[in-house]
Amino acid sequence: MDLATLIGLVGAAVLVGASVIMGTSSEVFLNPTGLLLVVGGSLFVVLAKFSITQFKFAFKAAARAFKFQLPSTQASIDELIELSKLSRKQGLLVLESQEVNSPFLSKGLQMLADGFSAEMIQEMMAKERLLTLERNEAGGRVFSALAEVAPAMGMIGTLVGLVQMLANMDDPAKIGPAMAVALLTTLYGAMIANMFASPIADKLWLRMNQEAKMQQLWIDAVLAIKGDKNPRVLEQMLTLYLPPESRGRGDDAEAESKPAGEQA
Repeated sequence: MDLATLIGLVGAAVLVGASVIMGTSSEVFLNPTGLLLVVGGSLFVVLAKFSITQFKFAFKAAARAFKFQLPSTQASIDELIELSKLSRKQGLLVLESQEVNSPFLSKGLQMLADGFSAEMIQEMMAKERLLTLERNEAGGRVFSALAEVAPAMGMIGTLVGLVQMLANMDDPAKIGPAMAVALLTTLYGAMIANMFASPIADKLWLRMNQEAKMQQLWIDAVLAIKGDKNPRVLEQMLTLYLPPESRGRGDDAEAESKPAGEQA
């Protein structure tokens, strides 16, 4: 569970809700006509921009903003180094029985155990990475579009409400509901865009970049294991994926844990 996404969205909703309750009755801010226009209209406009499959997948992908979590880069590097050492000792076939957290990496290890060539492994894993990138990108694009469309639909609702208000100036009983639609649709559009669609879109873009980077790390590691590279060489290759300030900490910690005589 990604606490940052959950705390951010819930916190913003709580603050807005608290300001509504503290100011006046919450019923004032509920307008079925405005909600129907902004929420329904925004969804239909976004649907017109994409295919039904992309639209449905985007809302499934939204769950990734809350619960999807990759292993840390350092933990993955440590795991891959151990797999490299194991394959050098017992052969590539032993990798078939190793359990890893990522289905993507698991497929790579299976191909190693099955004796695929390095070229075939690279081609297949690169294609899988590209397809995953495209699927994740589609989810981010749908929510980015929703963040753009919702305020516009709110403005359309405002114009509709103003027209209704001006058309009924001779009937004071109809001015109030029309004015409510005019004001609340703008509020609904801004809330959908800034408190829901935009944060989820940004988090999906972040997840996409993180996953693409991690998958490239796994591809490099699988190809290095296929090429029978020394685990120390593999470690130096993979630490390039770490931030500069984090590189070499594993060696330092290992050295600190050894007695002084062994360090010498």
